[in-house]
Amino acid sequence: MKPLTEQEIRAAFVNCTKGEAKRLSVPRDLADRPWEDLDYLGWRDPQSPGRAYLVTQIDGRTQALVLRRPAQSSGQMRRSMCSVCLTTHDGGVSLMVAPKAGKAGQEGNSVGAYMCDDLACSLYVRGRKEPGTPGARLHESLTEEEKAGRTLANLAAFISKVTA
Repeated sequence: MKPLTEQEIRAAFVNCTKGEAKRLSVPRDLADRPWEDLDYLGWRDPQSPGRAYLVTQIDGRTQALVLRRPAQSSGQMRRSMCSVCLTTHDGGVSLMVAPKAGKAGQEGNSVGAYMCDDLACSLYVRGRKEPGTPGARLHESLTEEEKAGRTLANLAAFISKVTA
C-alpha cells in the first residue's frame, strides 16, 4: 500500500459525511506505519473503543470505512476466525459493522464482517505479527503474496457490500 496523508484518508471515507470524516480520529504516526506490509490501514478510535476505521487502495482508488463494534457479551472467550485474513484468535475477533454508503446508510442499513480486533490482518498474513493463540494461522501452501491477495479480495468484497 502506498503511504497516505491525513487529508487523503479523510477524503476517502465512503460511509460517513464530510463533517464526520473531518472530526474523526486519524493516527498521528502515519509516517511510522509499515506501509509496504499493509493491504489496509486499520485503527481503533482512542476516544471511543467501539469505533474503528480502515482505509485501503483497491484498483488505484483509496476508500475508507467507519466501523463500529457492537458491545461484547461478557461470556466465555471462544476461538473465532477473521473473515478477511482467515486468522483464528481466542477472543480476538469481533463483528465489525459498517453503515452502508449513501441513502441506505442514512436509513440505518449496515453490513458486518468478523474481523481481527486489532485490524492487523496484513501483519498476520505476512508473519510480521503473531496472534496470541498457538496454531492460529492454518498451514497453507499459498505464498505470502497469494495470501495477501486473498485478504485484499475479501476486504474488497466487504467494501463493495458497503457501497452497493
